[in-house]
Amino acid sequence: MNVATGFEALYGTAPEGIWAAPGRVNLIGEYTDFNDGFVLPLALPHTTVAAVSRRDDGVLRLHSADTDGGVVQLDTATLEPLSGGGWAAYPAGVVWALRAAGHPVTGADVHLASTVPTGAGLSSSAALEVVTALALNDLFGLGLTRPELARIAQRAENAFVGVPCGVMDQMASACAEEGHALHLDTRDLSYRQVPFDPAPEGLTLLVVDTRVKHALGDGAYAERRAGCEAGARALGVRTLREVSAAHLPDALARLGGGTTARYVRHVVSDNDRVARTIALLDAGRTREVGPVLTEGHASLRDDLRVSCPELDLVVTAANTAGALGARMTGGGFGGSAVVLVESARADAVATAVEEAFAGAGYTAPGVFPAAPSAGARRLA
Repeated sequence: MNVATGFEALYGTAPEGIWAAPGRVNLIGEYTDFNDGFVLPLALPHTTVAAVSRRDDGVLRLHSADTDGGVVQLDTATLEPLSGGGWAAYPAGVVWALRAAGHPVTGADVHLASTVPTGAGLSSSAALEVVTALALNDLFGLGLTRPELARIAQRAENAFVGVPCGVMDQMASACAEEGHALHLDTRDLSYRQVPFDPAPEGLTLLVVDTRVKHALGDGAYAERRAGCEAGARALGVRTLREVSAAHLPDALARLGGGTTARYVRHVVSDNDRVARTIALLDAGRTREVGPVLTEGHASLRDDLRVSCPELDLVVTAANTAGALGARMTGGGFGGSAVVLVESARADAVATAVEEAFAGAGYTAPGVFPAAPSAGARRLA
């Protein structure tokens, strides 16, 4: 994708710079981030690339090479939550969030192109937000750190777009490093780069895009977030982060069953799965992560109930064909799954999943290897 040429064709001059931010997959730790918990995402090689120049007249012009529409022109002084609509709400929300935080962003021309699959649970929205935030941070000399940019991007999605996501996606896009997974504590945004490079160990991490499009703004995500918050209130803690795996049986007994108890069980047990996964990676026992992934999928399917028949079929077909483990990743209700597999069996496992989808009458999935890649950066 040549965004510089596209920018010049649109705006009549060369851009001041070009930036990229990746999508992500989450290895383990789902629906834990808005509970002040732990997550372990990694950046994909797929990126959103932005060519950007400053303006000083309050005009914000946005264009995407991936949509049929023309340039969206907005006034930075009159941006309001949900006013942009569609894809443009994400970069517009970043400008709004920066200005609301007191940063002097006086307008910009932006041209975007992306290879991050949309609607696949791979955080195309976070990539769009983070690349915009990084570009404006550089161009306007704002001096914000990567975690601060991630918070700005999250605020754009929460308060402007209207999706109550946690901060994991934006932090992964902003802070990930090649050959590593990002162990993120979402309470204080402290993080550690955990070595995770499957290929030299003879392993492959496959991503399977079910082609089932999900929309987290439809209320299901918000309902689960509210349920987790209700569970924390019932247990007398600020967030479910404060409930340890050792105390989970007592917590569940106090809740007495039902939907809230299921949500609490998932979050507390998934925080524990993050810790177990990191211990295995630190010990060089990457293959043993596979069963933890499958265990996590069962929790997402049965306790949180955010899976779907296509995601369940990926996990069943992959594991039956000899994968080490698999689980859905992202918000669920469609989207993608991750599969940890011996590299020598990767093609056979991918074929088994594709054949299972064909046999079920589903649209053919997209399957690709995910090498842990670099986070957001300036390209030119």
